[in-house]
Amino acid sequence: MVPELNTLIIAAISISVLHTLTGPDHYIPFIAIGKAKKWTLGRTLFWTVICGIGHVLSSVLLALGGVALGFSLSKLSWFEEVRGGLAAWALFIFGFIFLIIGLYQAYRNKKHKHFDVYEGGEVYVYEHRHNQGPVMPSERRKVTPWVLLVIFLLGPCEPMIPLLTYPAILNSTTGIIIITAVFLFFTLLMMVIMVVLGYYGYSLIKTEFLEKYMTAIAGGAIVVCAAGMIFLGW
Repeated sequence: MVPELNTLIIAAISISVLHTLTGPDHYIPFIAIGKAKKWTLGRTLFWTVICGIGHVLSSVLLALGGVALGFSLSKLSWFEEVRGGLAAWALFIFGFIFLIIGLYQAYRNKKHKHFDVYEGGEVYVYEHRHNQGPVMPSERRKVTPWVLLVIFLLGPCEPMIPLLTYPAILNSTTGIIIITAVFLFFTLLMMVIMVVLGYYGYSLIKTEFLEKYMTAIAGGAIVVCAAGMIFLGW
């Protein structure tokens, strides 16, 4: 599955980069808590990397169901001749579902986590909608590094599910490992870049307006990847 693997690697890179850039919660809380607690850049990056690893690995755990299904199907004799095409169509359907869900969430202005630094240097997390008014103090929760880690562990990146299910259907353990490693590396890379820039008062790009389209963007990238496999022979 070398040609398909190359396509999946490109998709994994694209989704991990876009997912991180369009999600300020991937870097703003680390910048805020690091500044508030007067951490060194090294300590700030340590917690960034730890939480990033937890974020991606929790996504892998979430995808294990799809991986197990793929490996189970690959053992059926009649499945051998159709599994390549079925894997591509499964990827396409997954991506289309994520695209529709993402657009629906953006339309409904779904709540998402937001981080702020308050007087005294304390960092709080709360849920809000875009263009929503002030949030009551009782709805906020103080952020510590361990709370931040739990938030990332409980907030996996769902688009990894179809990316890992595809090589599982093709019975490719190597593909699963490579896609996971690529996704992890570029997610951590972008988180570190954004945190370093923010730590020194710079911003690579203003992406807050894209935040509510994060799921839709990931779904769209998966659809393009799968469509290329199905119709263009990528």
